[in-house]
Amino acid sequence: CPPGHGDLYPALIGSGWLDRLLADGVKYAFVSNSDNLGAVLEPGLLKHFAESGAPFLMEVTRRTPADRKGGHLAVRSDNGRLLLREVAQCPDADLDAFQDIDTHQYFNTNSIWLRLDLLKEELAKGGGVLPLPMIKNRKTIDPRDKNSTPVIQLEVAMGAAIECFEGAQAIEVPRSRFAPVKSTADLFALRSTAYSISDDGRVALVPSRDGQPPVVKLDDSYKLVDAIEHLGTPCLANCEEVSILGPLSFEDGVVLTGKVAFSAPSGSSKVVRSGTYADGEFTL
Repeated sequence: CPPGHGDLYPALIGSGWLDRLLADGVKYAFVSNSDNLGAVLEPGLLKHFAESGAPFLMEVTRRTPADRKGGHLAVRSDNGRLLLREVAQCPDADLDAFQDIDTHQYFNTNSIWLRLDLLKEELAKGGGVLPLPMIKNRKTIDPRDKNSTPVIQLEVAMGAAIECFEGAQAIEVPRSRFAPVKSTADLFALRSTAYSISDDGRVALVPSRDGQPPVVKLDDSYKLVDAIEHLGTPCLANCEEVSILGPLSFEDGVVLTGKVAFSAPSGSSKVVRSGTYADGEFTL
C-alpha cells in the first residue's frame, strides 16, 4: 500500500506485531509517511502525548497555497469528534471551499502517535478493523497514458482513524516537520535551494522562506520521476510560484524570484539560460 494507507491498522494486528509490541511493554507508537522527509521522532511530542492520556494524536500544520489539496481537519456535527476530509471525498461543487486555506487552516501531515493498548481495544470492537470511510479515486490503468482504461482505486486513509477514538487530539507542529515528496512537483522543489539539510540529516525549508514552500506547477508530461531528471534545479530560495509547460530544461545558475512561468509551445525542447528571472511569463 502507498504511504498513509489505512491498511496499517489491520496489518499491525494481522501480522502479530501489535501483540508482540504490547508483550514487550511498548505502549506508544509514532507512525509517519515514508515520503515525508521532515517526519522524525521528537521526544518532546512523545512527552506531550504520554501526559495527555489521549489514545490518538495527529500532527497538523498550517495550510499554505501549496497544500490546498491536502486533507484538512473538521469536526463531526453529531458527536463533536475530529475527522479528516480528503480531496477525493469532496464533491466538485464544494471544491473551492475545500481549498480555502483560511476556512480550513490545518491539514494532516500524516504523522500520528498511537496508544497501542487502546488501538487493540478499538480493533477488537470491529473484528480487527477500524470503521474508516472509503475513498474513491479515479485513475487510469497506465499513469503515463491518460487515455488508457479508467479505473477506480478504493482506499482508506491512516489519518481518518482520528474519528474512531474518543478523546483523539491534533497538535499544530512547525512546517519543519513536513517536507513531503508526493509528486514530481514536490521533488522538484525539494531538490532546490528552497530546502536545506541540517547536520543531523533533517530536511527543512530554509529559514528565509518562513515556512512557506514554493508552489510548483508542472504539466502532465512531468508526472513521473524520469521526466524531471533532466529538467535541472534552478534556485527557488525566493520563488513564490513557478509554472512549467512544455519540454524545457534549466541551465546551472538559473535563479527564479516571485511568480514566474515558462512555456515551450513549439514542442521542441528549449533551454532556460543562466540568469535571474523575476515575476513574469517567459515563452521560449
